[in-house]
Amino acid sequence: MPLSIPVIANAFEDVNTLIVEQLRSDVGLVEDIGQYIVAGGGKRMRPLLALLSGAALGDISQQHKHFAAIIEFLHTATLLHDDVVDVSSLRRGRPTANAAYGNASSVLVGDFIYSRAFQLLVDIGDMRILKDIADTTNRIAEGEVLQLVRAGDADTTETQYYEVIQAKTAVLFGAACYGGALLSGASEYKAEELREYGISLGIAFQIVDDILDYQGDPATMGKNLGDDLAEGKPTLPLIHAIQTAKTQDADLIRTAITKKDKSLLSDVVRIIHASGSLAYSRERALEFQHKAEQAISELPAGQIKEALTALAQQAISRIH
Repeated sequence: MPLSIPVIANAFEDVNTLIVEQLRSDVGLVEDIGQYIVAGGGKRMRPLLALLSGAALGDISQQHKHFAAIIEFLHTATLLHDDVVDVSSLRRGRPTANAAYGNASSVLVGDFIYSRAFQLLVDIGDMRILKDIADTTNRIAEGEVLQLVRAGDADTTETQYYEVIQAKTAVLFGAACYGGALLSGASEYKAEELREYGISLGIAFQIVDDILDYQGDPATMGKNLGDDLAEGKPTLPLIHAIQTAKTQDADLIRTAITKKDKSLLSDVVRIIHASGSLAYSRERALEFQHKAEQAISELPAGQIKEALTALAQQAISRIH
């Protein structure tokens, strides 16, 4: 839907071109890994949100395009680091950068991409956005550390789960929307409304991602099922199942989380289906989708608002 809008489609293509241009480096390995990641595709949802938020309140400028590229760079750098920490071997249907080039190279190129994002931020020259992105990247780092600390913790609560996913995922969605709005001259109030949309969308998106780890099709998703279990991540389907399943089944899930035991995946899947945990998780995702839609209820009717609404709906209906 969003890319059927000519002004968005054209700007989005410019952003993709800019991303490739800004990954150029005199150091061959930097460019090789950068281009490897870009060639891997991805939804580019976060830069799209920056463009749509700008278009919702004004015209899309060159600054919007630079900001959208910045958001994608921050996301890409995070993925590079995450895959090393999680010892991931597959993303988007092909080997992760760390599997293809090694952990050290992936971490260092992730650092390069982070720093390139801040170089572009300086070029934009808006202190409000610079501060917000600095705060956002700091929050993402905290979220990733919090997720690491909670790995293997079968006593993690639903509230603690939301704390992790808001920090590690949703805040960047929110920052993309906030910055895009500010670059269109929006008031702080309007920009914060768009941020709330992005955060709610990001939470819904992550919940569905966590559902798909136990329900998705590996060929469609481009990653292995059960990776969260192998990393001991206490995601919402597991948290709900522990709370609602009979004691023997709850104990099995606790063991799987604590020991990070993927060999128990088939039993875990059986239990979370029987306990209605996937349906419960999808209901929570729907709640955040509705919060996202409510946050943009005061935007003027038109293609851009429809596109933002469609993105919120796609976030929970996706299969990968």
